[in-house]
Amino acid sequence: MSTESGPQPVAEALPEPPTFVPIVAKRGLGVGGTVVIAALTAAIVGLGAGVGGYFIGTQSDESTASSTSVPLPQAPAELSPPAAGSIAEVVASVLPSVVSIVVDGQDRAGSGSGFVLRSDGYILTNNHVVGLLGDGGKLSVVFNDGTKATGEVVGTNPAYDLAVVKVSRKDLPSVTLGNSDAVHVGDSVIAIGAPLGLAGTVTAGIVSAVDRPVTTGGDGEASFINAIQTDAAINPGNSGGPLLNSGGQVTGINSAIATMAAAGGSGSIGLGFAIPVNSAKRIAEEIIATGDSRTPVIGVSLDINFAGEGAKLSKVTASSAAAAAGLEVGDVIKTVNGRAIRDATELVVAIRDNDPGEKITINYERDGDPSTATLTLGSASGKG
Repeated sequence: MSTESGPQPVAEALPEPPTFVPIVAKRGLGVGGTVVIAALTAAIVGLGAGVGGYFIGTQSDESTASSTSVPLPQAPAELSPPAAGSIAEVVASVLPSVVSIVVDGQDRAGSGSGFVLRSDGYILTNNHVVGLLGDGGKLSVVFNDGTKATGEVVGTNPAYDLAVVKVSRKDLPSVTLGNSDAVHVGDSVIAIGAPLGLAGTVTAGIVSAVDRPVTTGGDGEASFINAIQTDAAINPGNSGGPLLNSGGQVTGINSAIATMAAAGGSGSIGLGFAIPVNSAKRIAEEIIATGDSRTPVIGVSLDINFAGEGAKLSKVTASSAAAAAGLEVGDVIKTVNGRAIRDATELVVAIRDNDPGEKITINYERDGDPSTATLTLGSASGKG
């Protein structure tokens, strides 16, 4: 299978492999969340009515007992500003830039999240969110103040699970992009989005891992992510929302969660994954400029049945970057720029963590003998 479209994930080494799922919320889930809340409220109201009836029935006998009260000290209603460097301060500054995206496709409907990249109406989200549109339908962007605007898809890159949406608005508050190369395991992070349609939901946690190879499938298209892993609660509907560092800068785009296939369900189990902002920045810039973006390729197909350590080549395309570097069928790639390659998925992720035209160093084995090659990455259209 060619790296232009990517191999299927190799998970034979795991006895119970996790399932990585895109986190777009079906419209029914949002309604379901509302129903649960309404049911709980009704139970409380019913209880209150019963208690109220009791007090009404006994009030004449206890009226004198309620005629006096003892005042208790209370803070004034005016809110003090959030403490400097607190989660509340970060959220207050970024929340106006986070949006909900509601998609009514011809055959499907759902919702996700996004954030304003530029004040002139460009918004970044996941491809699997806008993919619900299909060949038609309506995409609505709901801002933090409750106002709505019709959105138009400028372009997508399914390989990275990214999409840019445009609304006809000016002077929108936009986010500040951070640098995902500066992310460390243990860093504090904040996720903002609309899980189950609950707009403006904020969760917090830490960076659990970096460079985590994750592949997800949405709308028949495989996406390969060199992910930032976090334990911040992420649920269906968080797709496309920002993962922020403690300074309020976007370091990732929330895209997927892990579930155990045997357990069923798709709620948060503390294993969320975000696309690094450095990759997203390049893709978004290219889409805004041209409507398309480029995906780096080396021009090989991979043996997904290979059980050893590394990624085994089953085909090398003529005139490709791999062919120019002297790679051959049967070679097993062991590292890319010093990063260990454990399987086919990790090779695709490692390649896509670079830009087209960049030079990379590959260590590989041929008939058990180690060799090194330098490749200049080729490119393919992000549209596939």
